[in-house]
Amino acid sequence: MTDRNDQNKGIFGRAGSNKNASGPIIPVSPSQALKPESAPPPPRRSRRARNQVVVFLNFILSLVIFIALIAIGLFWYGKTEFEGPGPLDRTTDYMVREGAGLNEIAAGLERQGIIANHRIFSLGAKGILGDDTLKAGEYEIKAHSSMRGIVELMQSGKSILHSFTVPEGQTVEQVFERLRNAEMLEGDLPEEMPEEGALLPETYKFSRGTTRAEIIEQMTRAQSRALEQVWAMRAPDLPLESPEELVILASIVEKETAKADERPRVAGVFINRLNKGIRLQSDPTIIYGLFGGAGKPSDRPIYKSDIEKPTAYNTYVIDGLPPTPIANPGREAMEAVANPSRTKDLYFVADGTGGHAFAETLADHNSNVARWRRLMSEQEKALAAEKAAAAEAAADQAGETEPKPDAN
Repeated sequence: MTDRNDQNKGIFGRAGSNKNASGPIIPVSPSQALKPESAPPPPRRSRRARNQVVVFLNFILSLVIFIALIAIGLFWYGKTEFEGPGPLDRTTDYMVREGAGLNEIAAGLERQGIIANHRIFSLGAKGILGDDTLKAGEYEIKAHSSMRGIVELMQSGKSILHSFTVPEGQTVEQVFERLRNAEMLEGDLPEEMPEEGALLPETYKFSRGTTRAEIIEQMTRAQSRALEQVWAMRAPDLPLESPEELVILASIVEKETAKADERPRVAGVFINRLNKGIRLQSDPTIIYGLFGGAGKPSDRPIYKSDIEKPTAYNTYVIDGLPPTPIANPGREAMEAVANPSRTKDLYFVADGTGGHAFAETLADHNSNVARWRRLMSEQEKALAAEKAAAAEAAADQAGETEPKPDAN
């Protein structure tokens, strides 16, 4: 049995000794037991850890991580700038010329304050476009458009489209004058005009930079397509031998009436006359024979001598159709000739309201003419009375404002 004193000695040890038999440090007193033990010294670095290759690899790894962090930051910044709202404060137009490169477009956009950084625009555009390109044209760029939005707009080619409208019934010469005055179009007109009736009157859409010659080509192709379709759908018993004759008659119908619902009936009158061998007797053919494509001056009436004057186009003098169209007819006029109204009408005259009165017999026609003349006479009298009243009122007003003579 172990003596209690021996146990105490085993716990606290003898004076001057702090190790037991196995070697661990044993506190010699209660106060010393409460003190923290000192940390063991750090292990000594191996020679391998101090090797220069390892140090270099550690440096490279740190450098790669640092560069990656910078690249991620730059990418995020560029992406935010590329996709965020732009500096443009109001909607504007921007023109991309034919053959312009990406850097030129980007620099121009930055110059005009549409984008903030042309380098970011170029880099972002290359990422989106791939093998595609930005299309030439005039673009409407909305206020605060992002660079991405601008790239996608120019990639799509959805540029601003302008309109050029040719009214039905204009001659080639009049169309050329209209083209000459169209400021959005470029280039000179062809020296040689197309044949009368070769252009289809319509509204044509074009982008800035389109030439006048290109519009004429569009109109010519459109007329060829329309005439081919209309001719294929014509009535089988028409007294017309070719598509060209259809255009000639359609041009006369176009000049005779501006009302769409009257065109088939007017065409029917002329078809009936051709079938019966009656001269067409159309006033617009007289005018074209006298003045050509320039047209009659607005203040110049048709005289009786004009009706009797022989020209190649005067259908009061010649039989059948004139040699060429007298204007460019629209598609509806050509369709009216291809499928005219089935009536027995041989005559028509203006009714004074913008339309026409039709008749099967000369007697009925003469009655319609007499009615129209009475209406014109009444309108002229009413207009003269208005002018007289206006002149009288002006005279009265002048008399009231005239200064009175001095009584002295």
